[in-house]
Amino acid sequence: MVIKYVHNGRDLYSEQQQDIEKFSKAIDQYLRGEIEEDVFRVIRLNNGIYGQRQGGTNQMIRIKLPAGSITPEQLETMADVATEFSRGWGHITTRQNIQFHFVQLHRIPDLLSKIARVGLTSREACGDTVRNVSACHLAGACPYEVSDVTPWAEAVFRHFVRNPLGQRLPRKFKVNFSGCSTDCGQAMFNDFGVVAVTRTGHDGKLERGFRVYIAGGLGATPHPALALEDFTTREELLPTIEAALRVFDQTGNRDNKLRARMKWVVDQLGIDEVRRRVINLRKTLPASSSWPGGIPPEVLEHGDEPAGLSGEATPVGQGVAVTLRSRDPYQRWVEASVIRGTSDGKVSAVAYAQLGDITADQFRALAAIQRQLGADVRLSNRQNVVFRSIEESELPELYAQLQAIGMAVPGAELARDVVACPGADTCNIAITQSRGLAKAIGTQLEDEGLSEVGGVRINISGCTNSCGQHHASDIGLFGVERRANGQAVPGYQLLVGGYVGEEQIHFGQKALRLPAKSAPEAVARVVRRFASEKQSGESFQLWLSRIGGASVIADDLRDLDHVPGVDVNPDYYVDFDEQSPFTADVGASECAT
Repeated sequence: MVIKYVHNGRDLYSEQQQDIEKFSKAIDQYLRGEIEEDVFRVIRLNNGIYGQRQGGTNQMIRIKLPAGSITPEQLETMADVATEFSRGWGHITTRQNIQFHFVQLHRIPDLLSKIARVGLTSREACGDTVRNVSACHLAGACPYEVSDVTPWAEAVFRHFVRNPLGQRLPRKFKVNFSGCSTDCGQAMFNDFGVVAVTRTGHDGKLERGFRVYIAGGLGATPHPALALEDFTTREELLPTIEAALRVFDQTGNRDNKLRARMKWVVDQLGIDEVRRRVINLRKTLPASSSWPGGIPPEVLEHGDEPAGLSGEATPVGQGVAVTLRSRDPYQRWVEASVIRGTSDGKVSAVAYAQLGDITADQFRALAAIQRQLGADVRLSNRQNVVFRSIEESELPELYAQLQAIGMAVPGAELARDVVACPGADTCNIAITQSRGLAKAIGTQLEDEGLSEVGGVRINISGCTNSCGQHHASDIGLFGVERRANGQAVPGYQLLVGGYVGEEQIHFGQKALRLPAKSAPEAVARVVRRFASEKQSGESFQLWLSRIGGASVIADDLRDLDHVPGVDVNPDYYVDFDEQSPFTADVGASECAT
């Protein structure tokens, strides 16, 4: 069976087939030397394909999953891709995509045809385009939401995919949705962030709409997103996004990629001028052939009514202090992983994917579970899998089946749920092995009995570009090169106090730099101190402020900022998951945030 979909009269499946045919021809021409490298790179990236640090024809493909939604057929296809084209497993990204590595270039068209048959694409998952449209993993199943933003995210994806407006932007353009101010979708650090809100009309009735934020970003120079206007109506949301994209296209820096994102447009023109341009341009869009005004067909078809609140609901969002009280493995999983409180009485549950990795066998098992339960499944920006809209009575069966595939570990909102980008395992611009450090931190926390401390998020990036979102976590680390005793040493900058939620964002503050091999102990010390010193109901951010901030954390870790001589401990000069001495081999940037 082939899944086809249409948007505003466009047959997106047929467009995708044409794309695949054109890309296949371009690959053949490139391999024959008829297309120059720089030209082919643009073609490749716009089709969602990155080169790898291994070079040659090794490629990474990034498959877009708008709002993180995935079906059983798509999960099974991921299993096929893992075994037929990659290395047996896939990786969930912090933007709800799935990536596969070590795919050979000449096999890409076959892979694209396979995912197209189940309604998936990699088109514009990379490059200077409108990237995957992300959303809260609980959208449509959250007791606190104002609107179900799922169909809105799908509508934005369908409107902009292959849209001429978004093919050669100055830089990438990221759109995120959250269904309420808790902002689990992380709207506050994106080029265009959408938060569902309400206002009281002149007739006293509540009107549902949105508050939109623009020009946020992480990377080496993080910027908080800024509000465009107090309230955007449902009818004007898509025109507002298109107007912002057009302003970005017109004013973004095309001469310097490092200063080309929307955040730099605001830095140059000022937020007031950018607001004026976006709103003025929005007024003229009804005259455009691409005007997306009115309620999108995806919203009209599926509806966006909120799930509704009933009784006492499970807290959600960063800073939630999960506490495990039971000794029973099933009950411990329920305490950490189950979200309750929607008006229909259904529940959601998180399946823990360590480091965001899922094997082919796990993909197939997840598909079987989803079919059996009739569940709605989403990928989260913390690289886990969420089963939604299931009956309370189905939880024991879900747990048993997840346990059988190693995904029933209590992980959600606990310290063991470490998030990491792919790092120097495959990324051209990564400095360090972020995945290796994540595993080492996990092991240290487990060994010290700290892995189940709640209310602390740990995120790691292999470089400053923040694909691991280290700026927005309680404890963040990014890879750096250190020099010690005349040699290169893998290292990390430690940050503390990052937070995103309640329509605000605080970026982590730098504490100190550490050799990579000292980083697990450093993280364990911070987690241990937080667990022992926090007061009842105190979040990591409040605790950090009370004890004196990043400088106090740095003072507590100074003794770890020491690199012994290579003759004393050569391990310090070798990165995690490596065998040979560390070198900071950085290639051409294709993936910088």
